[in-house]
Amino acid sequence: MKKFFITSALAFGIACSAQAKDIVDTAVGAGNFTTLAAALKAADLVDTLKGKGPFTVFAPTDAAFKKIPKADLDALLKDKAKLTAVLTYHVVPGKVMAADLKAGKVKTVQGSSLTVATKGGATVDGAKVSTADIAADNGVIHVIDTVLMPK
Repeated sequence: MKKFFITSALAFGIACSAQAKDIVDTAVGAGNFTTLAAALKAADLVDTLKGKGPFTVFAPTDAAFKKIPKADLDALLKDKAKLTAVLTYHVVPGKVMAADLKAGKVKTVQGSSLTVATKGGATVDGAKVSTADIAADNGVIHVIDTVLMPK
């Protein structure tokens, strides 16, 4: 598992510029987080995630957002309070690298806890971590395949 994460992180690093950026710029630069970037803007969270941090973001890809029915996604993007709750549910305070992920509960910025599992590959509330340890100046991004919804 570590070898997969290291290889994925190295491949991502080669695809991006050598200079690290904040979490938002890093995600935007990756090219597969356009919906996440738009959601962060709609929720007025861009400046927060460009802040000092450190933050750990479990970032759903555009493909993850496409799993949500269009009408539901459109409604979510228009409901700033609910959108903010959903997005901050993907953020954990501090910089948690893949090697530091432990099975169990982890408190989010939103206030609820995510359930992390590490057996057979890392998952967060059932969402698979497809790429881990994408470094940013103010934290780290772990790419996930599903948008997480707080309970």
